[in-house]
Amino acid sequence: MLKRMFLLVAASCLGLAAPAAAEDKPVLDVYTYDGFAAEWGPGPLLRAGFEKTCACTVKFTTAEDAISTLRKVQLEGPATRADVVLGLDTATAPEARATGLFVPHAVPVNGLVMAWDDPDFVPFDYGYFAFVYDTTKLPNPPKSFEDLIAMPDSFRIVIEDPRSSTPGLGLVNWIAAAYGDRAAEIWTGLKPHIVSMPRGWSEAYGLFLKGEADMVLSYTTSPAYHAVAENNPNYAYAEFTEGFFPQIEVAGILASTDQLDLARAFLTYLMSPEAQAIIPTTNWMYPVRDIGPALPAAFGSPPTKIIALDDEADFAAKAKARVDAALAAVQ
Repeated sequence: MLKRMFLLVAASCLGLAAPAAAEDKPVLDVYTYDGFAAEWGPGPLLRAGFEKTCACTVKFTTAEDAISTLRKVQLEGPATRADVVLGLDTATAPEARATGLFVPHAVPVNGLVMAWDDPDFVPFDYGYFAFVYDTTKLPNPPKSFEDLIAMPDSFRIVIEDPRSSTPGLGLVNWIAAAYGDRAAEIWTGLKPHIVSMPRGWSEAYGLFLKGEADMVLSYTTSPAYHAVAENNPNYAYAEFTEGFFPQIEVAGILASTDQLDLARAFLTYLMSPEAQAIIPTTNWMYPVRDIGPALPAAFGSPPTKIIALDDEADFAAKAKARVDAALAAVQ
């Protein structure tokens, strides 16, 4: 009887100890955008993969878009719970850096498909902004912004708001890079065609799929989603002669983190072959590491004509003025 009671007490103690042991695991708080952490996004698989290596728990906190994520961190300041912010891009990184809230990542960045020397942020995927259309409905798409402007007023496009969406901000920068001082003229020409300018990519793409627009601002990799996930080869992106503006998505570590080593390990994992093989068919972007045949053929080759903007300091200094000018032209 005493032996049985001892076993029951021991079992009870073990039962009580198990949750405590689980709670002793360090927690890595990652702020990111909704689509990344969604069940169909890369977040769950990346979390599971990293947790196998770290004896830790990864917790995602989401906002609608990367810009919303940055605003959340700015609002919280040094008191933020975030250890890592994931999903900023090369257009929002300068503003993030200027907050002083991030610390140099100090992790090796080599063997990637791009040269990278940013001390504060590491890349985890990339793509190019483009207008996507259904080839069965639009057999002869415009081949430039000027072609798009020349389309009948009944030709409709959906773009994202540059104040809240990285694709929207990307379009502002794309037009600025392609047309310089003529950017306001291009925006004025686009105005009759813009049927909606929602806050984020998901809403914009949803409107396009519902038939509310002939083209939507998205990525050159978006048709790969339809081809691979839906077995639908009817989507394509318009080959604009001006060239394409790139987006590189990045992650950075908050200076206030109490999990610095864990955060660095997570950033290292993001660039690993294992993690990079997850990215293409969950986030539908190009991986920053060559993953060979793991990249579906539907992704094709990235565009070859790429345009870019100024150095980072100039880029950041002119960002608000570019957005304000674009909005003034279309409103």
